Amino acid sequence: MFTGLIRHLGTLDARRARPGGAVVRIGADGDLLARAEPGASIAVNGACLTAVARDEGAFEAELSEETLQKTLFGRMALGSTLHLEPSLRLGDPIDGHLVSGHVDGVGRLLEKPALEGLWRFAMPSEMAPLCASKGSIAVDGISLTVVECGRDWFTVAVIPETVKRTRFSALAVGSEVHLEGDPVGRYVARHLALRAGEANLARFAQQGWA
Repeated sequence: MFTGLIRHLGTLDARRARPGGAVVRIGADGDLLARAEPGASIAVNGACLTAVARDEGAFEAELSEETLQKTLFGRMALGSTLHLEPSLRLGDPIDGHLVSGHVDGVGRLLEKPALEGLWRFAMPSEMAPLCASKGSIAVDGISLTVVECGRDWFTVAVIPETVKRTRFSALAVGSEVHLEGDPVGRYVARHLALRAGEANLARFAQQGWA
């Protein structure tokens, strides 16, 4: 589990194919690398990856075919800035939201205010049941609170401090991002899908209300 608070930035230094997936090398600072021992979970742009090796400047993680299909890692440019967060330990403060590190879909930045204001993102319509006003959503691993949401879009308020400390400062309209919906919504949608005896409930569990 993670909190969605980004305290470390890294870079995608290398990517190579392996049978059944790929291996990525991620450059990071010493504090983050101290937590990236082999077997440790690190959220990379919101996706929980397992470190398999590290040295003084980077750690490596293996990606499955499923991860490559569901995330941007397979087509992300080398040198891209990444949000990094080590997993929670017992006793750590939870200052953000609980984030599982499971990417539900890929979204896209639609509107970015010149100064402080609402950012609008597109999301896959199947994520609609996982998004609600005043609920939480993780965008590239950043824990944010939803202001408004529709069938295939949502808005969030991003404060200047968040922009300064993340790669959001360079995020351009049209950029793709990883999205993780509210974990509570995931189980509500699943519960309704299993119990649904009406077409409307089944549709809500899969797509949300129009």
